[in-house]
Amino acid sequence: MKLAVLFSGGKDSYLALQYASVDHKISCLLTLESEKEDSWMFHTPAIEWTKLQAKAMKIDHLISKTSGVKEEELDDLGSIIESAISKYSIEGIVTGALASVYQSTRIQKICNDLGLWCFNPLWQMPQKQLLQELLSNKVESIITGIAAEPFDDTWLGRCIDSECVDDLMSLESRYRINPAGEGGEIESFVLNAPLFHKSVRIIESKKYYSNFSGRLEIKKALLI
Repeated sequence: MKLAVLFSGGKDSYLALQYASVDHKISCLLTLESEKEDSWMFHTPAIEWTKLQAKAMKIDHLISKTSGVKEEELDDLGSIIESAISKYSIEGIVTGALASVYQSTRIQKICNDLGLWCFNPLWQMPQKQLLQELLSNKVESIITGIAAEPFDDTWLGRCIDSECVDDLMSLESRYRINPAGEGGEIESFVLNAPLFHKSVRIIESKKYYSNFSGRLEIKKALLI
């Protein structure tokens, strides 16, 4: 089946892409770049660098702007999916949805309206298992956004390795956070993974942080 992947550049959308690619043809990646830093539907940190990740994986990539206004974002999502239908004759959409009913039901409705299959390969996966899947699949990713106590600026740019996973699991019990960031506590960016032909190297970046909230802005990056 020919599928398009809703791709944010983060760990969840990448892992969903990898799982879907086992039995299906990935025709393209779809990315919506929000004009607002806080989006109800879409990941925002480092979203402009998804084009470099798509190039690294040698997968066609459609990217479009969205207003970031709640519910209006869905019109923009519908439009980019229609473009993928027209250009690639896709039969379904892959999402990295893990537990968000808000996101999954809205994407499902768009797919239903367009006669597409909606595939959520990570749905209801325990968050510890998801983090372990990243490690076992050798997905190299970093944290690019934080939005919860007790995260400080040292978490920005941190590699999600085994030590990081242990720390996240520890914070789950102490602060009741979602260790995989399903509640928006952390956002991520994939630098290298099995589907990458080249890896992304960050040359220049800058941290923005205040009161347990922050983001890593990638200023310059290239493929190696």
